[in-house]
Amino acid sequence: MNLSQRQDQPRLDLPVFIPAFGIAIIAAAFLVLRPEQAEAWAAHLMSLVTSQFGWLFVFFGFGTFIFALWLAYGRFGQVKLSRTDEPPEYSELSWAAMMFSAGIGIGLVSWSFVEPIYYLSSPPLHIEPHSAKAAEWGHMYTLFHWSFVPWALYAVPSVAVAYMLHVRRRPFLRISEVCRPLLGDRVDGWIGKVIDTLIILGLIGGAGTSLGLGVPLVSSLTTSLLGIEESMATRLGVIAFWTLIFGASAYKGLKAGIRILSDINIFLAVAIVLLVLFVGPTVFILSMSANSVGLMLDNFPRISFWLDPIKHGGFPDAWTLFYWAWWIAYAPLMGLFFGRISRGRTIRQMVLGILLWGSLGCISFLSICGSYALHLELSGTLEVSQLLSEQGIPATVVAIVKTLPFSQVVLAAFTLLSFVFLATTLDSSAYVLASISTKNLYGEQEPGKRNRLAWAFALALIAVGLLFANGLDTVKSLTIILALPLTVVLLLIFRSLTRVLNDDFGVAVQKDALIVAPATIEANNFDKETKNV
Repeated sequence: MNLSQRQDQPRLDLPVFIPAFGIAIIAAAFLVLRPEQAEAWAAHLMSLVTSQFGWLFVFFGFGTFIFALWLAYGRFGQVKLSRTDEPPEYSELSWAAMMFSAGIGIGLVSWSFVEPIYYLSSPPLHIEPHSAKAAEWGHMYTLFHWSFVPWALYAVPSVAVAYMLHVRRRPFLRISEVCRPLLGDRVDGWIGKVIDTLIILGLIGGAGTSLGLGVPLVSSLTTSLLGIEESMATRLGVIAFWTLIFGASAYKGLKAGIRILSDINIFLAVAIVLLVLFVGPTVFILSMSANSVGLMLDNFPRISFWLDPIKHGGFPDAWTLFYWAWWIAYAPLMGLFFGRISRGRTIRQMVLGILLWGSLGCISFLSICGSYALHLELSGTLEVSQLLSEQGIPATVVAIVKTLPFSQVVLAAFTLLSFVFLATTLDSSAYVLASISTKNLYGEQEPGKRNRLAWAFALALIAVGLLFANGLDTVKSLTIILALPLTVVLLLIFRSLTRVLNDDFGVAVQKDALIVAPATIEANNFDKETKNV
């Protein structure tokens, strides 16, 4: 291999890797050493952001949903995310499984049973608590927070990444590189470094929230299954075992690790949901589900913009704005990951696949599990709301699962599902972090194994830091704070995508898939740097 060939090989980009890896270690140390200071500072800034910029989050979320539909059904919908007329890299099932497992992860398992119960006790729109209307709207709001707007926030940056990676063939899996059509060579300087640093911080905040939710839940499920007392030692044991799972998956890479874990996860999730549906109050579950879908479609514009500006009851700040900020913080990460695995699909196939598969999966899981928990509460079988307020989410989820027939078998399956959901979210995070810190990484290539493994253990250290500092509220606050500048980054991505599509296609519209030929790319002045890589 000659010198020029060696220079073109993927290799660690130290100027990006060292500060990014340092940020992760510093974040873990700060949570342990200064937990009270971090919590106070983060809470103050979070209150400032939600009170002053809530309007921005709701406009941005709804606007992104409309933009995603325009991408799918507009004149660029048939643009193929590849230079050749090749089939998609992954089957539809594996593609959907990897997206769903990475995009939702442990959060779905944590909230599926309990979120409607929270809304039953503190409902939106000043509805009377614990009323029939509160139950209906609480069930519907859960579906709203996990469906169309969140997946639209994932879909648009995913298209932009996929286009730059698989069509423009840019050798960097980074958000700064996606902004090149708009910012030009400035992405090679400090502006690009700032963009990628914000992405890393948002990723750490989003992953930290998942860790803070997931580790206590998995620990409670495991100790209940084994019949032992929960302690700090058991939680550390859970982290150690979980690190082995997702570390091995990240090390193996996309096809041998993450894809296999995701496929297993989807089969487990479907099995558990069908069990709850058929052994639970089936008619009640189906009736609540149909009612909530209708209620959401009927009120979608209203709830998308409701901020309670007169009474300031706190519901939008605590729930809708937090969720929108969480999705925004995760959106660049999911854009990088979804874009990487979507080679060979058209823009329409990609956008509609992300929106429909993601929304359908979340609505099915949350609707069935949420209806079951509401039935337990309303029928008096289990005082779920009291249990939730006194013992928290993990203990409540365990108690609900134990009400099902074959409870030990279901508990074992639910524990495994939680383990794998957490692993698939974080091994995709480790994969993307490794990709950001790698240069000369083309669409079909993967970052180095040791690089992926290093990020896997860095995320494990953050989990330990959260465990000792009890810093979930701090990380949740930081996620909302970081979402504010990330809206600017996402707007840059959206504008860059429209510019590059207009540059390459203009007003060309065909029924068949549109493909950019390599000669067209090389002739474009925008892509001069490709010749020199």
